[in-house]
Amino acid sequence: MEHRLVSGIEKALGWNGPGSVGTGFARGTLDDPKLPPRLMTPYKILETIQRRHLASPQLRCYAEGIELHPSVYLNTTINRRRQAVSQADMAALGVILNNGGTIVLDSVDSFDPVMEVACRALGWWSGELVSVNCYLAVGDTDGFHLHWDDHDVIAVQLSGEKSWEVRGPSRLSPMYRDAEQNVKPSEDLVWAGTMKAGDVMHIPRGWWHTATRLGSGSQGHSLHATFGITKRSGVTWANFLSDAARSDEIFRADLESSRGPIDDERLVSTLTTLARANPPSSYLHQLRASTPPQRHMPLIDSFGDLQEMTVVAVTEFPPEVALIENTVQIASGGKKLTFHARAEAGLRTLLSGHPVKLNGCDTNLTTLASHLIKEGLCAPLTEGSSLGYTGLVPTLNFSSKL
Repeated sequence: MEHRLVSGIEKALGWNGPGSVGTGFARGTLDDPKLPPRLMTPYKILETIQRRHLASPQLRCYAEGIELHPSVYLNTTINRRRQAVSQADMAALGVILNNGGTIVLDSVDSFDPVMEVACRALGWWSGELVSVNCYLAVGDTDGFHLHWDDHDVIAVQLSGEKSWEVRGPSRLSPMYRDAEQNVKPSEDLVWAGTMKAGDVMHIPRGWWHTATRLGSGSQGHSLHATFGITKRSGVTWANFLSDAARSDEIFRADLESSRGPIDDERLVSTLTTLARANPPSSYLHQLRASTPPQRHMPLIDSFGDLQEMTVVAVTEFPPEVALIENTVQIASGGKKLTFHARAEAGLRTLLSGHPVKLNGCDTNLTTLASHLIKEGLCAPLTEGSSLGYTGLVPTLNFSSKL
């Protein structure tokens, strides 16, 4: 999938692919000034909040660096069916911002099609699950205290300015659930400065950082997005082995019983065999092939002719397309599908991550698209979802005969 954000980040940071994610601090500037506002604007994030049922901690607000109680900015209303729903008090949010506060909305990709596709593109690029949070701050306001994240971060300044301080790690590869706490900040100052609209920054997992608008003036603002890239680790592989072990009775049996002492060697040997049969590389391969799409739009025949529509792949990772003898094998989204070899070109187009216009295409391509939609690998583009692609991901036209 070719996405302007992915190519822009690579160019800004001087990267050639995702291999540099997590390896060190990097900073640069997008060369396309029209890209940041295309992703998100201050009023668009407020509109997103306005039209959703939200609760803390997905929506959080801060004043002078201190988190406000949700009752300050959330209302519980009763709908006509007497159901209680939580919604943002937009007037209260206005007061918070006008008085120099900060609003944080987590997982914006679950609400906004532009951010959804941006995260999917970064996921295809990195091979890891990606989500995005947005931070809107107004005036001369403090930010978050010095902290570290348990995932790699790519921060994009969308509008306004914000000052940052980044320090190196004090514990290598810390985890959210870890063997020991990681509470002492590093004194290794890596970078301190101001991020302006279009600036991009990569902060590896465990690197300490803080951001603030103190001293920036009461009239300005900052909107930035942090794309979180959660990479797999040896611990997640070990957790996978733990789940895989449940299929063998020897692991389900009690360690101690009336049958005699624990057979240490048998258990260790069986676990070693299990690990060798499922090495880390195989685990990653299975994970990416078996992860289902987070969101999928079904095909409703009564809503219109598929041949007049545009479709796109919606898997979390690039589908595997393999030509084996006279068949094409597809592995993606937890599905394994087999097609005739002559469908290869059409399948590679439909599963490219680019929107594909079916209007005027061979009917066989429409048939393939129908199968892929029913299997959950592709989806028809709606007027809303197409916003995530227009001007950001090229649309393909397929003219070859299958």
